[in-house]
Amino acid sequence: MDPLPLLKDLVAANSVNPTLVPGAPGEAEAGKVARAAMTRAGLDVTVQDAAPGRPNVVGVIEGREPGPAVMFCGHLDTVGTEGMTDPCVPRVEDGRLYGRGAQDMKGGIAAMIAAAAVLAADWKRGRLIVACVADEEHLSIGAEALVGTWRADMAIVPEPTDLALAIGHKGFAWAEIQTRGRAAHGSRPEEGRDAIARMGRVLAALEARDRVIRAKPPARFQGTGSLHASIIRGGRELSTYPESCTLQMERRTVTGEDHLAVQDELDAILGELHAADPEFDASARIVAYRPAYALDAKHVLPVALGAALKAAGRPWAPVGMSFWTDAAILAAAGIPSVLFGPGGAGLHSLTEYVNIDEVYACRDVLVDTVKRVLEAPPG
Repeated sequence: MDPLPLLKDLVAANSVNPTLVPGAPGEAEAGKVARAAMTRAGLDVTVQDAAPGRPNVVGVIEGREPGPAVMFCGHLDTVGTEGMTDPCVPRVEDGRLYGRGAQDMKGGIAAMIAAAAVLAADWKRGRLIVACVADEEHLSIGAEALVGTWRADMAIVPEPTDLALAIGHKGFAWAEIQTRGRAAHGSRPEEGRDAIARMGRVLAALEARDRVIRAKPPARFQGTGSLHASIIRGGRELSTYPESCTLQMERRTVTGEDHLAVQDELDAILGELHAADPEFDASARIVAYRPAYALDAKHVLPVALGAALKAAGRPWAPVGMSFWTDAAILAAAGIPSVLFGPGGAGLHSLTEYVNIDEVYACRDVLVDTVKRVLEAPPG
């Protein structure tokens, strides 16, 4: 199977995540494209609803002989398209395919389905599961639903790694901080308490904490943690002291930093601010958390993928990624996973593209990797 026509069809299917952009269509149309391609490739295809209108599309090849179950897993959803020109019109130029989702991660999906088509022609042993899932760009309800039904011995997630073999990445926690003040007329400062100004103290403390976090020794295949302010809201009108201000923030984590550690970190920051000013009133809560991930480089999967890369004349030493992926959810369900996919540029930006030659190379390396896994001795 040629992955380029499939990639064009996937990019043409608007699959903006409706949780991120209310009213967006979600994954259904892209799921139809993936389902048709898998069916043409000879896979037995099942559609699983992660939520109403939010499908996972799962194709399976069953061998006649017992062997390992290998999974390819990629997400169908994309971030929004505001500010883009013709985001769902795939455009080929200078060896690149442009369009929303081209790099993140429809190029990887096209490569993995095309790889499955090659493998299906002569599949004898074990099982291959090809999963196109929903909602990775928000809270991964697709991957959560997938691992509740499907099991595998190992998985490759073709996120955009620039054809590098990645065996680790950071996690993240989303938190909400609220400062509380007292509403009053703007002409009566003795009666008012400015919740927005008090949030300024929080922002300064968070900036200082970020510097401390990023100065720590990096975790292998993950780097250092970090934090940033994302969204802030407060106030009602110009001549009124704001009684509340809410900050939404993100804390990127590494192994050893979980949601409880992040909560303690934020509580300590707010506690110090309260100790300095007893009138300072604020609270923090974690609203979402996903763990960091790392796989032993000696596991059979990175060994096989590294050998396939070496045979293709490409760099094969394992690396880590800064972004979070569904690999962490697969691993938590007992499916050791690696990341490997085609590169490009423009993740979540106004101009996004994938390198077409890397889509083809990804397909070929995926085929070689699976063959090596199937040939590896048990255990």
